[in-house]
Amino acid sequence: QVQLVESGGGLVQAGGSLRLSCAASGRTFSRYTVGWFRQVPGKEREFVAAIGRSGFTWSGRNAAYADSVKGRFTISRDNAKNTVYLQMNSLKPEDTAVYYCAVPNSLYYTGSYDVDEFGSWGQGTQVTVSS
Repeated sequence: QVQLVESGGGLVQAGGSLRLSCAASGRTFSRYTVGWFRQVPGKEREFVAAIGRSGFTWSGRNAAYADSVKGRFTISRDNAKNTVYLQMNSLKPEDTAVYYCAVPNSLYYTGSYDVDEFGSWGQGTQVTVSS
C-alpha cells in the first residue's frame, strides 16, 4: 500500500504562491491517480484537484480541478521522483486549510471526486493565507 507525505505548506499573504508536494513510497506510483483535498476545522474535507494515473483522463484531460481553484492551481507529477505537486497561485484567505493528498481506494477508480473514494491519507500540511 502506498504511503503519502505532504509538505510545502506555510503562511503567505493573499495573492502569493505556494507549492505543495506529495511524496509517495513504492515503485508503482505511476499506476495511481492522486488527489489533493483540503479541510477547515468544523467543515468536511473537500476535493481540490487530481491527476490521473498513466492513461487515465477525465474527458480527455489528465487533471481535474474544483471550480474554486480553476485557473489558480496546477497539479503535476514527477513519477521518477514519486511526487505530485500542487502549485497554488493567487492565493485567497478562503484557501486557508490543511491540505491532504490521497489515492483512490479501488483499482477500478472511475473518476469520482468523492472523499470516500480515496484513502492512504497523508498527515496533511497547513496552508494559511493572510488578508
